Amino acid sequence: MRLFMMLILLAFPVLEIWLIIDLTAQYGWWFIAYLVLVTFLGWRLIQEEKQLFAGRMMQTLAQSASPGSALFGSVKNLIAGILLVIPGVITDGIAVILLLIPSAPSASKAAFKQGAANDDVIEGEYTRED
Repeated sequence: MRLFMMLILLAFPVLEIWLIIDLTAQYGWWFIAYLVLVTFLGWRLIQEEKQLFAGRMMQTLAQSASPGSALFGSVKNLIAGILLVIPGVITDGIAVILLLIPSAPSASKAAFKQGAANDDVIEGEYTRED
């Protein structure tokens, strides 16, 4: 099992480099432009996630909810951003799959679904008879 994992870890960069060389020979500067664009988008994703992380955690903790879902969503997006910054098609595919995985609903959505805080209110229609 250890040998199998080592072969996978060694084959991954070789396959990634081979794909980059092959696609660059096939598509030329369009592929280089793609790599630069995806690297820029990955960098922007990392920057945005760094800015939003503290706010998400504070909002989750203020609502007395478990910070696990906010932490999972942020870490997932950071890993996807790092994979987008690494040049290659396979890492880009893994990053897109990570970005498509839905996170658990946030604490604000869960609080919104709970309904009104005052359970003494009964809704209904009435007619006044004099």
